[in-house]
Amino acid sequence: MAVKYIPYYPNTLEGQALLDNFVRTQRILRYRDNDKVVKRVLRGMPLYEMEKKESVGDNLGHNMVIRGECLSACAYLKDQDIKVDLVYIDPPFASGADYAKKVYVRRNPKVAEAIKQTETEVDSDELRNFEEKMYGDIWDKERYLNWMYENLMAIKSVMSDTASIYVHLDWHIVHYVKVLMDEIFGESCFLNDIIWKRQTSSGFKGKNSPGKNHDNILYYSKSENFTYNTIYLPYSEDYVKQRFSHKEVVNGKERYFKDAFLGTATTQETIEKLKAEGRIYYTNTGAMRLKVYIDDAPGIPLDDVWTDINAVNSQAEELVEYATQKPEALLERIIKASSDKNMLVADFFGGSGVTATVASKLGRRFIHCDVGVNSIETTRDRLVKAKAQFDVLEIKDGVSLYRNPVQTMDKLKSLIPGLQDDDQLDRSWAGSITDSHNGRMPVYVPNLMDSSTRLLDTAQMNRIIREAMPDLPDETKKVVVYYIDIADREEIAQFIHEQNDTGIEIELRDLKNVLDNVVLEDTCDYTLAYVQPQGQMFKVWQVTINSFCSDRVLNKIKEYNLKSQEQATKSSKSFKAISISDEGLETIEWLSLDCTSDDPKAPWHSDTEILIDKLGYVRQNGVDTQHFWDGTISSEEKPLRMKIRNICGDETIFTIQQ
Repeated sequence: MAVKYIPYYPNTLEGQALLDNFVRTQRILRYRDNDKVVKRVLRGMPLYEMEKKESVGDNLGHNMVIRGECLSACAYLKDQDIKVDLVYIDPPFASGADYAKKVYVRRNPKVAEAIKQTETEVDSDELRNFEEKMYGDIWDKERYLNWMYENLMAIKSVMSDTASIYVHLDWHIVHYVKVLMDEIFGESCFLNDIIWKRQTSSGFKGKNSPGKNHDNILYYSKSENFTYNTIYLPYSEDYVKQRFSHKEVVNGKERYFKDAFLGTATTQETIEKLKAEGRIYYTNTGAMRLKVYIDDAPGIPLDDVWTDINAVNSQAEELVEYATQKPEALLERIIKASSDKNMLVADFFGGSGVTATVASKLGRRFIHCDVGVNSIETTRDRLVKAKAQFDVLEIKDGVSLYRNPVQTMDKLKSLIPGLQDDDQLDRSWAGSITDSHNGRMPVYVPNLMDSSTRLLDTAQMNRIIREAMPDLPDETKKVVVYYIDIADREEIAQFIHEQNDTGIEIELRDLKNVLDNVVLEDTCDYTLAYVQPQGQMFKVWQVTINSFCSDRVLNKIKEYNLKSQEQATKSSKSFKAISISDEGLETIEWLSLDCTSDDPKAPWHSDTEILIDKLGYVRQNGVDTQHFWDGTISSEEKPLRMKIRNICGDETIFTIQQ
């Protein structure tokens, strides 16, 4: 359960914007479940305990990488009285798409050196890989807007009075969210709708319309006073040729300039001063103009159509293989424009970590938040490479989501004992369980991808009783209702006793008891030795990985091979299965040694670490090298713990035994 609920905002809006009818005197936006959203907003944001998982550097700026949902992260910030100066969010677009991460099998360290000696390089297109679902962007419009309303209200509650917010969307939902933000932030605080053209040409010809090739970035401030630094773009060659067409030689140096009108308010004193500086130019008609030298001109002020920043391509140095990754240049522009050094920049749907990384490079403090473990790991590694200092925190919301909500929902059918699909039940039910006494029992499971359903309160229980249970088959004797978080179990039980007039028994079950036992840790066989590496003067502690096994990765590869083989058979194409050596070292992505503490409850301290990229090359302590991994990791101090991340992102900690 939540520790407590934190108010969203001192002056919570009385009503939410409702999309239904528009009249001259009143604008009303109406959509399903709005009353439930308002109740949740009035109740407040759920505050859970926060656990520090790792510290990187001294972190004097209190930078944070938070695994958890936006609402809970904002509750924590508000409880700690932390104010954010700039927010950029790139939330799901309500596009109906699933996003997957390509998982690459690494080179076997046993043969990597032989490959290097023969100067054979594997083309990236030929690398063995499979896909793993990261998160789903599958919403109906009404639920999406309810969800966005709660999150935007939470974000507003932790923004400083001079803060601004950029919300990155596209054509699917941007126009609805624009109206929503007018209600939350006020129409007077709308600053712009920025058009970002993602690439020079989409390469797509629409069947009945032009190809879609831009995103919308809604820009709002919290108040009339906000930070904005004008950004200037370089002049184009054509502009320079046309406008800076005058040339003069000053102290032997050619200087190009354009002439500009002198303002009517220019005083005679100023004119005389400009003449003395040689800054006055006379046209053929004798008119007086001001010389504007190209060396001194700042450029063209930025407008709201951005065509000069392309999306991250497959060859980009900043590519981190994240489905929705945005270019650093885009965030650099936003952060420079709307914040100053040492200000706090936050991204509550952090994705690939571009906001935090760019903020750190520009001397800003940062908060990265995301519910997905892939996001946290990608961002953590990216920040280490950027030499950033930060803490990795995890919101203890009572459920250990198995990697991410999408994968958990996909696996729930196999996790809940006896749960089977049932065509006689509507979509309110996940399926049914059959036992000898009660027969077929319909099972309700909260949607882990929708935070609003995770708390079982009287309103949610009433909906199950009034809307879902009346349509059950006549022979139903009992239903099972799973929950993640519950408002008050005794209160819910009393509510069921008083309100359940269906004649069907309701059993409450805690879903955490299922999920907490899901994660199967990987296994590793290793040896520890105090050795003196060839060519080095000093001895080091060296851990050699003899073998590594991840059942989950092996099962994913098995599933991929079977599916690909079936497709190849149908299409009469050749297929090369992914195979793993007996040692299994190809399934390792990252290793770290902690020489500071062997306390399993202590935050992780990475004294040395190795990241193996998809080509098999090593990034050691944030520095890219051209060396293949040799199956070892070393440290000057004796290692007490070792953490290994497999290629799917699961991390397992091993206490080092000598």
